[in-house]
Amino acid sequence: MNIEYTRTDKIVLTLIYFLLFLIVLIVLFPLIYVLLGSFMEPTALINKGISFDIHDYTLEGYRRILSYEPIVRGFFNSLFYSTAFCIVTVAVSIAAGYSLSVDDLVGRKFFMVLFIITMFFGGGLIPTYLLVKSLGMLNTVWAIIIPGAVNVWNIILARTFFKGLPRELMEAAKIDGASDWLIFFKIVIPLSKPIIFVLALYAFVGQWNSYFDAMIYLQDTKLHPLQLVLRSLLIQNQVRPEMILDRQVMAELARLAEIMKYASIVVSSLPLLIMYPFFEKYFEKGVLVGSLK
Repeated sequence: MNIEYTRTDKIVLTLIYFLLFLIVLIVLFPLIYVLLGSFMEPTALINKGISFDIHDYTLEGYRRILSYEPIVRGFFNSLFYSTAFCIVTVAVSIAAGYSLSVDDLVGRKFFMVLFIITMFFGGGLIPTYLLVKSLGMLNTVWAIIIPGAVNVWNIILARTFFKGLPRELMEAAKIDGASDWLIFFKIVIPLSKPIIFVLALYAFVGQWNSYFDAMIYLQDTKLHPLQLVLRSLLIQNQVRPEMILDRQVMAELARLAEIMKYASIVVSSLPLLIMYPFFEKYFEKGVLVGSLK
């Protein structure tokens, strides 16, 4: 069907497209700058900015990153933390959300109120630290995975999704003699792929970008995630006065820090960029269906 636009409509559409183009440009520019900057010589980048001269490009930053043991170890630590946290929080959110979506659950409203209260009131950093310490999780991987595994927002999102599933399927299964466990694993879980993928993406991205919990609970540097290693590299790893023995050494240290900065940002973003295309088809559906009510 052909749609005829008036002159006013065309002007408005042109302005909207131009505005969208500016927004995309604003979003893409820093990403492209960091990506190209990760391949450039720091001196050329500082003096000339982004250059298209092939002689200004180098792979030294990536070679330094891949040969720097703390970053490689931090990358695999973050991968383990994010994957384990994703599995635990999705399992808890799905189980709790489905339980709270069942109308005949005894005390359903009471438990829901308790969950919601925790969204507005927290124990604070010091009580949480003392609790983690008393449980023997301090300086262990469990301090990263367990404390934040129960996310009330994820539970509410899952509960809302389950409330929208057709009850006729569960009732028919009960008539056929299926138990609650069988209904959950054979009917509910296969129908819940959109919300599962949404919760998994939320959990993985949130844990991958997190460094504060590791900074508080982990003293062993071998357990540090990638983001904490990068924080140390990009923020705390400054040239100390005792290191400045001569200008050449200082210049080389500054050059190494600069050349590793952009490359480390690109490396730390790769898992998320790889994940999103596989999750995208479920992401929009899961968010919309889980938020309709």
